[in-house]
Amino acid sequence: MGTRRTSLPGVGTRYDFTTHAGQHLSVVVHHDGRRFIGFYAADDPDTCQSSVPLEREEATALAHLIDPAPLDAVRTDGIDLVTEHIQIGSRSPYGGRLLGDTGARTRTGASIVAVLRRTSAHPSPGPDFRFAIGDTLVAVGTREGVDALAAIIAGG
Repeated sequence: MGTRRTSLPGVGTRYDFTTHAGQHLSVVVHHDGRRFIGFYAADDPDTCQSSVPLEREEATALAHLIDPAPLDAVRTDGIDLVTEHIQIGSRSPYGGRLLGDTGARTRTGASIVAVLRRTSAHPSPGPDFRFAIGDTLVAVGTREGVDALAAIIAGG
């Protein structure tokens, strides 16, 4: 199974997902909350065979069917905040480095509020928390801030 995240300037973010069986699909999340799921042929991962557009409420309903307790967006005083999981992959420059090395909050305005490891959870990690490959960061911020943080963690 493999996933890839691509920023689409002026549009949003595309998440590509390949299953263990080799099936490829993408989810495009627009800045305004619209989403669509695209399905691709195994022999041509660049040609979308079909797509399903989803309004924000429809995407939330589908997410609840897949995972009954997903992380939802939080609306506060007219500002959209999102909570997202960001994995530290093998190509991340932050595997083995300290949270403070990312400069996450200063550079993006997004906060890393927890780190999930295979066998443990670390809420409210401080700047001296050392990341490991495979860690999942729980980030909170604006859509733009969380996307910027994900790009930093990925090495972009």
